[in-house]
Amino acid sequence: MYLGVDGGGTKTAYAVIDPGGRIRARHVGPSISHLSEGLARAKELLLQGIRAVVAEGGIEPSDLTFAFIGLPAYGEDSALTADLDATPADALRSDHYRCGNDMLCSWAGSLACSDGISVIAGTGSMAYGEYGGRNARSGGWGELIGDEGSAYWIAHEGMNLFSRMSDGRAPRGRLYQLVRERFAVTTDLDLCARIYGEQAGARRAFAQFAQLVDEAARGGDPQALAILERAADELVQCVVAVRRALDVPDHTTIPVSHTGGVLQGSALTLEAFRSLLARTDRPFEYRVPRFPPEIGAALYAARLAGKPLGDAALVTLSQSGSLL
Repeated sequence: MYLGVDGGGTKTAYAVIDPGGRIRARHVGPSISHLSEGLARAKELLLQGIRAVVAEGGIEPSDLTFAFIGLPAYGEDSALTADLDATPADALRSDHYRCGNDMLCSWAGSLACSDGISVIAGTGSMAYGEYGGRNARSGGWGELIGDEGSAYWIAHEGMNLFSRMSDGRAPRGRLYQLVRERFAVTTDLDLCARIYGEQAGARRAFAQFAQLVDEAARGGDPQALAILERAADELVQCVVAVRRALDVPDHTTIPVSHTGGVLQGSALTLEAFRSLLARTDRPFEYRVPRFPPEIGAALYAARLAGKPLGDAALVTLSQSGSLL
């Protein structure tokens, strides 16, 4: 049996699958990001999650053939790599698991471990792909440096637009009223207290502002729609950069899929993404994501063990209810 762990910035999803493609257990727990939780607490939460999911499946950690643990920001601080690699060690044998960046979970799930490129666009953003035994990533620099096209980025752009609408630098559209209603502000500058005061550092709450941008766009606000279109363009640029780094032949069509709330939760952003992808000067094939990231992590664990699931097992897995 194979354990997959997708450690996101706001939650962590766990799944155990068997070689026949049956889901033996699933569990959702809090974020195991060492950036927000600290290394010791992140380790504690990961161990709790592993023990919870195997208990749900009525098995022991020793029953697992292999596990892949996708960790936020893995590989982005060389000094911490050894510490991150050791985080599951109290629950799993060191030769029965591997840690890596959670971008691998998205790619492995959305494309079932096949060659192609996957966009991860949730709180943060990046693209990762594999082709012909090569791999490459683009984006994923964090909200202070980049993460263009992410929910956090959309929220920042939306807040900036609200400020411009408020003080007369932009026409007041639907977003202006939505922000005043949802944040219960009668004086526009009180939004600063909501962001810099009690919610300071609350990355999740900040990213939720992206939903207001999407709602405003659906309500006919052209300036809010423009933010979503720019987000889609930034994500397509990441896909193109990954294709270039993978050295995919110019006339070869390569699959593209995605995970995360930006594209899966916004029809407008997804429509813009697909339209822009189709207009690039290289051929891509858009694919609906096949499996969620935690299932992808489990599939990747099977591949790392040298026993990738076959087509029949993948069909069985895809027939499992409520996968995405």
